[in-house]
Amino acid sequence: MATQLSPDIVLSPAAAARVRWIAERKAGALAALRLAVDGGGCSGFTYRFGLAESVDADDIVTETDGVKLVVDPISLDLVRGCTVDFVDSLGGSSFKVDNPNAASGCGCGSSFAI
Repeated sequence: MATQLSPDIVLSPAAAARVRWIAERKAGALAALRLAVDGGGCSGFTYRFGLAESVDADDIVTETDGVKLVVDPISLDLVRGCTVDFVDSLGGSSFKVDNPNAASGCGCGSSFAI
C-alpha cells in the first residue's frame, strides 16, 4: 500500500482540477499525476509529469480533492516541501513546481539545481 505523506508535497486545487480534466478524457485513466525527477536539463535536474498508470507499493501519495499526486521515494528527496500547481496564462498552460529546495533554476522553469 502507498504511504500517505501529505505534508511532504502538495498538489494545488488548480493542478488537481487539471489532472481530473485530463483523466476524464482518457478512458480508464486514474485521476493521478506522477511527478518524477530526472538528471539533465540546463540546471542539473528536470521535472517529468505524466498520468500515473498505477501506484507502486513504495510510492509516496498525497491527495487533493480526490486527485492523487504520486512521487517515487528517490524523487521525493529532491521535491520534499514542494507545491505542484497548474498555471494557465497567455504564455501557455503547464504544471509548475514551486521547489523551496532549488538553489537555482533555468529561465523556462523546467530544470533546477540543488
